Amino acid sequence: MWVLLLIPACAAAALSCLRLVRLTTRADVLDALGPARPSEAVGIGLYETAYLAGGPDRVVELALVLMAGRGRLHLAHTGWTTVVDPRGRTRLERALIEAIGPEGQCRTAGLRGDVAAHPVVREIGDRLATAGLATPEAVRRSTAHAVQQVRRSLLLCLALLGAALAVSAPGTADAGSAVAWFALPLILTGGTLLMARVDVHVYTRFAAPAGLEVLRAARVPRQAVGAHGDAEQALLTAVAMAGPAALSDARLRAALRT
Repeated sequence: MWVLLLIPACAAAALSCLRLVRLTTRADVLDALGPARPSEAVGIGLYETAYLAGGPDRVVELALVLMAGRGRLHLAHTGWTTVVDPRGRTRLERALIEAIGPEGQCRTAGLRGDVAAHPVVREIGDRLATAGLATPEAVRRSTAHAVQQVRRSLLLCLALLGAALAVSAPGTADAGSAVAWFALPLILTGGTLLMARVDVHVYTRFAAPAGLEVLRAARVPRQAVGAHGDAEQALLTAVAMAGPAALSDARLRAALRT
Protein backbone atom coordinates (compact mmCIF):
# COMPACT_ATOMS: atom_id res chain seq x y z
CA MET A 1 0.00 0.00 0.00
CA TRP A 2 2.76 2.44 0.92
CA VAL A 3 4.37 1.92 -2.51
CA LEU A 4 1.57 4.01 -4.02
CA LEU A 5 2.67 6.86 -1.75
CA LEU A 6 6.34 6.41 -2.67
CA ILE A 7 5.73 7.01 -6.38
CA PRO A 8 4.56 10.67 -6.10
CA ALA A 9 7.27 11.35 -3.51
CA CYS A 10 10.02 10.17 -5.86
CA ALA A 11 8.49 11.96 -8.84
CA ALA A 12 8.19 15.29 -7.01
CA ALA A 13 11.73 15.03 -5.64
CA ALA A 14 13.30 14.10 -8.98
CA LEU A 15 11.47 16.74 -11.03
CA SER A 16 12.07 19.62 -8.61
CA CYS A 17 15.76 18.79 -8.14
CA LEU A 18 16.28 18.37 -11.89
CA ARG A 19 14.70 21.76 -12.58
CA LEU A 20 16.95 23.46 -10.02
CA VAL A 21 20.08 21.81 -11.44
CA ARG A 22 19.14 22.85 -14.98
CA LEU A 23 18.59 26.46 -13.94
CA THR A 24 21.88 26.51 -12.05
CA THR A 25 23.76 25.12 -15.05
CA ARG A 26 22.25 27.79 -17.29
CA ALA A 27 23.18 30.53 -14.80
CA ASP A 28 26.73 29.16 -14.52
CA VAL A 29 27.11 29.54 -18.28
CA LEU A 30 26.02 33.18 -18.05
CA ASP A 31 28.53 33.87 -15.28
CA ALA A 32 31.31 32.18 -17.23
CA LEU A 33 30.83 34.72 -20.00
CA GLY A 34 31.73 37.49 -17.57
CA PRO A 35 30.54 41.11 -17.64
CA ALA A 36 29.61 42.42 -21.06
CA ARG A 37 31.24 45.76 -20.30
CA PRO A 38 33.65 46.92 -17.59
CA SER A 39 31.94 48.60 -14.66
CA GLU A 40 33.67 51.89 -15.51
CA ALA A 41 31.76 51.99 -18.83
CA VAL A 42 28.40 51.30 -17.16
CA GLY A 43 28.41 54.34 -14.92
CA ILE A 44 28.06 53.06 -11.37
CA GLY A 45 26.45 55.71 -9.21
CA LEU A 46 24.65 55.60 -5.91
CA TYR A 47 21.44 54.22 -7.36
CA GLU A 48 23.30 51.48 -9.23
CA THR A 49 25.12 50.58 -6.02
CA ALA A 50 21.81 50.51 -4.16
CA TYR A 51 20.28 48.17 -6.74
CA LEU A 52 23.19 45.75 -6.57
CA ALA A 53 23.07 45.74 -2.76
CA GLY A 54 19.33 45.56 -2.19
CA GLY A 55 17.37 45.68 -5.40
CA PRO A 56 14.54 48.07 -6.36
CA ASP A 57 13.40 48.63 -2.75
CA ARG A 58 16.88 49.83 -1.79
CA VAL A 59 16.90 52.26 -4.72
CA VAL A 60 13.64 53.78 -3.49
CA GLU A 61 14.91 53.96 0.10
CA LEU A 62 18.02 55.79 -1.08
CA ALA A 63 15.94 58.26 -3.11
CA LEU A 64 13.69 58.94 -0.11
CA VAL A 65 16.67 59.54 2.18
CA LEU A 66 18.35 61.82 -0.36
CA MET A 67 15.22 63.89 -0.95
CA ALA A 68 14.43 64.09 2.76
CA GLY A 69 17.99 65.14 3.56
CA ARG A 70 17.81 67.95 1.02
CA GLY A 71 14.43 69.16 2.22
CA ARG A 72 12.37 68.00 -0.75
CA LEU A 73 10.32 65.44 1.16
CA HIS A 74 9.24 65.01 4.76
CA LEU A 75 9.26 61.44 6.05
CA ALA A 76 7.17 61.09 9.20
CA HIS A 77 7.78 58.25 11.63
CA THR A 78 4.02 57.67 11.54
CA GLY A 79 4.36 56.27 8.01
CA TRP A 80 3.46 59.24 5.83
CA THR A 81 5.52 60.95 3.11
CA THR A 82 4.82 64.59 2.30
CA VAL A 83 6.10 66.62 -0.65
CA VAL A 84 7.93 69.80 0.38
CA ASP A 85 9.47 70.76 -2.97
CA PRO A 86 7.44 69.47 -5.97
CA ARG A 87 10.27 70.00 -8.47
CA GLY A 88 12.02 66.72 -9.16
CA ARG A 89 15.66 67.05 -10.19
CA THR A 90 15.95 63.59 -11.75
CA ARG A 91 13.64 61.12 -13.45
CA LEU A 92 13.50 59.05 -10.27
CA GLU A 93 12.62 62.06 -8.13
CA ARG A 94 9.90 63.05 -10.56
CA ALA A 95 8.56 59.48 -10.50
CA LEU A 96 8.47 59.61 -6.69
CA ILE A 97 6.61 62.92 -6.62
CA GLU A 98 4.17 61.69 -9.28
CA ALA A 99 3.54 58.49 -7.28
CA ILE A 100 2.76 60.51 -4.15
CA GLY A 101 -0.13 62.08 -6.03
CA PRO A 102 -1.68 65.53 -6.42
CA GLU A 103 -2.51 65.80 -2.72
CA GLY A 104 1.21 65.81 -1.93
CA GLN A 105 0.98 63.16 0.76
CA CYS A 106 0.68 59.37 0.87
CA ARG A 107 1.61 56.32 2.92
CA THR A 108 5.33 55.55 2.73
CA ALA A 109 4.86 51.76 2.48
CA GLY A 110 2.58 52.02 -0.55
CA LEU A 111 4.85 54.62 -2.14
CA ARG A 112 7.86 52.34 -1.87
CA GLY A 113 6.06 49.47 -3.57
CA ASP A 114 4.73 51.64 -6.38
CA VAL A 115 8.05 53.29 -7.20
CA ALA A 116 10.03 50.03 -6.90
CA ALA A 117 7.97 48.71 -9.84
CA HIS A 118 8.32 51.93 -11.84
CA PRO A 119 10.04 51.69 -15.26
CA VAL A 120 12.72 54.17 -14.12
CA VAL A 121 13.86 51.75 -11.39
CA ARG A 122 13.50 48.71 -13.62
CA GLU A 123 15.73 50.38 -16.21
CA ILE A 124 18.54 50.51 -13.64
CA GLY A 125 18.29 46.76 -13.08
CA ASP A 126 18.03 46.00 -16.80
CA ARG A 127 21.10 48.09 -17.58
CA LEU A 128 23.14 46.42 -14.84
CA ALA A 129 21.96 42.97 -15.94
CA THR A 130 22.90 43.72 -19.56
CA ALA A 131 26.37 44.72 -18.35
CA GLY A 132 26.68 41.45 -16.42
CA LEU A 133 26.77 43.15 -13.01
CA ALA A 134 23.26 42.23 -11.82
CA THR A 135 21.49 38.90 -11.89
CA PRO A 136 18.72 39.07 -14.52
CA GLU A 137 15.32 39.29 -12.87
CA ALA A 138 14.06 36.21 -14.73
CA VAL A 139 17.02 34.13 -13.51
CA ARG A 140 16.70 35.37 -9.94
CA ARG A 141 12.97 34.71 -9.72
CA SER A 142 13.06 31.32 -11.45
CA THR A 143 15.94 30.17 -9.25
CA ALA A 144 14.20 31.26 -6.05
CA HIS A 145 11.03 29.51 -7.22
CA ALA A 146 12.97 26.33 -8.03
CA VAL A 147 14.54 26.30 -4.55
CA GLN A 148 11.06 26.73 -3.07
CA GLN A 149 9.81 23.80 -5.13
CA VAL A 150 12.56 21.54 -3.79
CA ARG A 151 11.69 22.64 -0.27
CA ARG A 152 8.04 21.79 -0.87
CA SER A 153 9.03 18.41 -2.30
CA LEU A 154 10.96 17.68 0.88
CA LEU A 155 7.90 18.51 2.99
CA LEU A 156 5.72 16.39 0.70
CA CYS A 157 8.08 13.43 1.11
CA LEU A 158 7.93 13.77 4.89
CA ALA A 159 4.13 13.93 4.81
CA LEU A 160 3.88 10.89 2.53
CA LEU A 161 6.33 9.00 4.73
CA GLY A 162 4.09 9.70 7.71
CA ALA A 163 1.10 8.44 5.76
CA ALA A 164 3.04 5.33 4.70
CA LEU A 165 3.94 4.55 8.30
CA ALA A 166 0.32 5.08 9.28
CA VAL A 167 -0.89 2.40 6.88
CA SER A 168 1.92 0.01 7.80
CA ALA A 169 2.02 -2.08 10.94
CA PRO A 170 4.46 -0.38 13.32
CA GLY A 171 7.62 -2.31 14.11
CA THR A 172 7.23 -4.67 11.15
CA ALA A 173 9.47 -5.28 8.18
CA ASP A 174 6.91 -3.47 6.02
CA ALA A 175 7.36 -0.27 8.01
CA GLY A 176 11.13 -0.64 7.85
CA SER A 177 11.01 -1.02 4.08
CA ALA A 178 8.89 2.11 3.80
CA VAL A 179 11.43 4.14 5.79
CA ALA A 180 14.31 2.77 3.71
CA TRP A 181 12.68 3.57 0.37
CA PHE A 182 11.45 7.01 1.42
CA ALA A 183 15.01 7.81 2.49
CA LEU A 184 15.92 8.07 -1.20
CA PRO A 185 13.75 11.11 -2.10
CA LEU A 186 14.46 12.64 1.32
CA ILE A 187 18.22 12.41 0.80
CA LEU A 188 17.86 13.76 -2.75
CA THR A 189 15.84 16.82 -1.77
CA GLY A 190 17.77 17.47 1.44
CA GLY A 191 21.13 17.19 -0.33
CA THR A 192 19.95 19.47 -3.12
CA LEU A 193 18.90 22.12 -0.61
CA LEU A 194 22.29 21.92 1.09
CA MET A 195 23.95 22.34 -2.29
CA ALA A 196 21.67 25.28 -3.05
CA ARG A 197 22.84 27.16 0.05
CA VAL A 198 26.39 27.06 -1.31
CA ASP A 199 26.13 27.11 -5.10
CA VAL A 200 22.65 28.41 -5.92
CA HIS A 201 22.20 31.19 -3.36
CA VAL A 202 24.36 33.49 -5.47
CA TYR A 203 21.73 33.44 -8.24
CA THR A 204 18.97 34.65 -5.89
CA ARG A 205 20.86 37.87 -5.08
CA PHE A 206 20.55 41.09 -7.05
CA ALA A 207 24.28 41.40 -7.67
CA ALA A 208 26.04 38.96 -9.98
CA PRO A 209 29.60 37.89 -9.04
CA ALA A 210 30.98 40.82 -11.06
CA GLY A 211 28.55 43.13 -9.27
CA LEU A 212 29.78 41.90 -5.89
CA GLU A 213 33.25 43.17 -6.82
CA VAL A 214 31.71 46.58 -7.51
CA LEU A 215 30.06 46.53 -4.08
CA ARG A 216 33.33 45.63 -2.36
CA ALA A 217 35.00 48.60 -4.05
CA ALA A 218 32.14 50.90 -3.02
CA ARG A 219 32.39 50.22 0.70
CA VAL A 220 33.17 53.41 2.60
CA PRO A 221 35.15 53.18 5.84
CA ARG A 222 33.08 54.47 8.75
CA GLN A 223 35.22 57.33 9.96
CA ALA A 224 34.76 61.01 10.65
CA VAL A 225 34.64 63.19 7.56
CA GLY A 226 35.16 66.91 7.49
CA ALA A 227 33.30 68.47 4.59
CA HIS A 228 29.51 68.45 4.56
CA GLY A 229 29.46 67.08 1.03
CA ASP A 230 31.75 64.24 2.00
CA ALA A 231 29.57 63.47 5.02
CA GLU A 232 26.42 63.41 2.88
CA GLN A 233 28.10 61.21 0.27
CA ALA A 234 29.31 58.80 2.94
CA LEU A 235 25.81 58.61 4.46
CA LEU A 236 24.12 58.01 1.11
CA THR A 237 26.67 55.34 0.21
CA ALA A 238 26.07 53.65 3.57
CA VAL A 239 22.31 53.69 2.93
CA ALA A 240 22.85 52.30 -0.56
CA MET A 241 24.92 49.46 0.89
CA ALA A 242 23.03 48.66 4.10
CA GLY A 243 19.63 50.33 3.83
CA PRO A 244 17.87 52.25 6.63
CA ALA A 245 19.96 50.44 9.25
CA ALA A 246 22.85 52.76 8.32
CA LEU A 247 20.90 55.86 9.47
CA SER A 248 21.72 57.34 12.85
CA ASP A 249 18.37 59.19 13.02
CA ALA A 250 15.98 56.82 14.79
CA ARG A 251 12.90 58.70 13.57
CA LEU A 252 14.05 58.48 9.97
CA ARG A 253 14.76 54.78 10.36
CA ALA A 254 11.28 54.31 11.77
CA ALA A 255 9.78 56.26 8.86
CA LEU A 256 11.40 53.97 6.32
CA ARG A 257 10.48 50.81 8.19
CA THR A 258 6.81 51.67 8.59
